[in-house]
Amino acid sequence: MAEGPPPKRKREEEAGAEPHDGAASAPFPLAELRLRRVLRESARVKAVFLHGEVTGPSGEGTDAVVILEKTPFQEEKVSDLLKKHTKLELQMRNDIYSTYHLYPPPELSEIKTTVVYPATEKHLQKYLHQEVHLIRETWEDYKNITLPFIQSQSFSVQWVYNILEKKAEADRIIYENPDPCNGFVLVPDLKWNQNQLDDLYLIALIHCREVKSLRDLTAEHLPLLRNILEEGKEAVAKRFGVPGSQLRIYLHYQPSYYHLHVHFTALSYDAPGSSVERAHLLTDVIDNLALDSTYYQKRALTFALRADELLLKKFQEAGRV
Repeated sequence: MAEGPPPKRKREEEAGAEPHDGAASAPFPLAELRLRRVLRESARVKAVFLHGEVTGPSGEGTDAVVILEKTPFQEEKVSDLLKKHTKLELQMRNDIYSTYHLYPPPELSEIKTTVVYPATEKHLQKYLHQEVHLIRETWEDYKNITLPFIQSQSFSVQWVYNILEKKAEADRIIYENPDPCNGFVLVPDLKWNQNQLDDLYLIALIHCREVKSLRDLTAEHLPLLRNILEEGKEAVAKRFGVPGSQLRIYLHYQPSYYHLHVHFTALSYDAPGSSVERAHLLTDVIDNLALDSTYYQKRALTFALRADELLLKKFQEAGRV
């Protein structure tokens, strides 16, 4: 079955949530969280998505989404993992084969934790397990169904503007081209803890605020896209020692938020959202636009939608599913 758009950690569209300017806030009160239900779990990425509630001083509960994700092994810590007071419990032995449960010490048992708080009903639905449907969107579908839907929704990208304006995450910027038309900033994606390169994941956010998605791109944007490709690869090689030949550089359609951005991931990393029905390689996008300036205003695009998504309902109402 097609892989649905992955629930991103994220800072994504937060319809119904008030945008903020990146000012520091109090730490999340994890000890006060009351578990309501498990929204979803994923054996593939070794993560669990939880719906919890935090009770405030007034006694009123506030919803939260907490994502617990096991982090990849770090090569430099493997020796410590084997030697530092690690408990090994035998489960089964057969000839030369045996299996154990290994219980490492706390400092080697890190679990990456992502919190959405306060969480809206939209967030809760976003992380629930859903059936997935493939949509084949023509340009007419985009004009008549998708674009009006986007324009009718309050998808907040304030967190993007916070980064671009250095109001938040300024210390995390890996590289910036400040040109207002053809520039971008490169920042680590929140899924990557930057402790190892196996799951390297960065995002290039363009400075121009008028381009929402792949559908808006024309040959006019080729200088911007080429800057992202070449300068992004150079920045990753300089900072992390990973050559361009070991990077997967692509755009999503549909994107998770409607401000054009480009994904940079380690080629060996099976990143969420890198499947064929969602990812479009940046090099292919550049070649397509070089051949035909209005390529993405002509061709049909395929993408996956979860059963609860309003956009799927719009396609169903139009008789396109």
